[in-house]
Amino acid sequence: MIIDTIRKHKGTAIIDSSGEYNYKELSNQIEKYYSLLQNKISENDVIVVRGDYNFYTISLLLALSKYTVIIVPIVYTTEEDFSSKIKASGTNKIITISENSNFNITLRELKTVTDYSDLFNKQHSGIVLFSSGTTGKPKVMVHDFSNLLNSFTAPRKQRRLVFIMFLMFDHIGGLNTLLSCLNVGTPMVIPNGRNPSEITLLIKTHGVQVLPTSPTFLNLLLMQEDLKVNDLLSLKMITYGTERMPEVLLKKLNTFLPNVKLLQTFGTSETGIVKTQSKSSDSLYFKITDKDVDYKIIEGELYLKTKTSVIGYKGLESNQFKEDGWFATGDLVKVDEEGYIKVIGRINDVINVGGLKVMPLEVEGVINEIDEVLDCTVFSKKNAITGQMVCAKVVLNDIKNKNEIKKKIKEHCINTLEKYKRPAKIIFEEGLQVTSRFKKKTS
Repeated sequence: MIIDTIRKHKGTAIIDSSGEYNYKELSNQIEKYYSLLQNKISENDVIVVRGDYNFYTISLLLALSKYTVIIVPIVYTTEEDFSSKIKASGTNKIITISENSNFNITLRELKTVTDYSDLFNKQHSGIVLFSSGTTGKPKVMVHDFSNLLNSFTAPRKQRRLVFIMFLMFDHIGGLNTLLSCLNVGTPMVIPNGRNPSEITLLIKTHGVQVLPTSPTFLNLLLMQEDLKVNDLLSLKMITYGTERMPEVLLKKLNTFLPNVKLLQTFGTSETGIVKTQSKSSDSLYFKITDKDVDYKIIEGELYLKTKTSVIGYKGLESNQFKEDGWFATGDLVKVDEEGYIKVIGRINDVINVGGLKVMPLEVEGVINEIDEVLDCTVFSKKNAITGQMVCAKVVLNDIKNKNEIKKKIKEHCINTLEKYKRPAKIIFEEGLQVTSRFKKKTS
């Protein structure tokens, strides 16, 4: 188990705004919290840990994992979002950590009962992650945390690369990065905020070698006017996921950082992150190399079966979960002659123009080829004649000549795309619209 492995590691574990901590200090803090929790929580509690990554929340997360409880990590964004997640998960206790490292437990009168008996009967801890549904209400997914922790085998001797914890505390990618780093015993730099200038400074100051992040953040990073290659000189690898990488952006990254390896990650909140191998740093094709993962493609859709998959959404039926353990990802893919996979779109995003299907990613890729375009989002709108029509939101680096650029985009689409794929409407937006998790806003 990872907690046992932590005790054997030496050297720096965590660097955050409160200081630098080694693995012995981390192990001691886990045991301290474990002892303090004994008279404050009960078996079968559903406990929110409110906050983002730091030395103390990581210690608390691992201490809680030793109990038969459900852990609900939540990075606070808005009161509405926080309250809806508490209600959906059936939380009865909330833990926040004060500046002096003590934790406060708030009892909550339980109004909604969520059934976690499948884990409690096995005396396992669980961890809840959320996915937003089409209604905006959070879908509750519970992973067997005991199983997840035990899925990491004792590491072979390898280099201890310095990671920066960009992906958040309540995100499957962030959780995967955390557990992988703890298992290997590598140092983790934890930011206070996640704006490009702060991340750049931390990379330069602490010699960060691995940056796990999103394509949208990488786009914002390159948009910094004062960014220099020397600011990112320590970087050896960038892993990107959580959303689709535009090919034009990948080319820019390879040009700006020719000595950095770019690796596409893949996974879902429902299945966990799977091990992949990119065809090359400048390719969007990848292979699934995880021996504990099965995959298949049915009618262009990728299906996964993993040992760390959730059973389903709590209190909600979904046809994505199949009886034989397969999960339909909703990702449409194509396979090249060497067996590498490329995601070409999402089933729910396909635009139907008079019975002809349009992949938004294809149209976005064409528009992104225009020099003045920083980013593009293609979506559908209803049309009385064709059922749907193609529309595009475009962010420019030159807002002075919108009419000329719109004409340039239309001409390029005429020369590149079939008629039914061309945007019927082009909308210019002021600046890149980004979520709190540095993903591109699509609506």
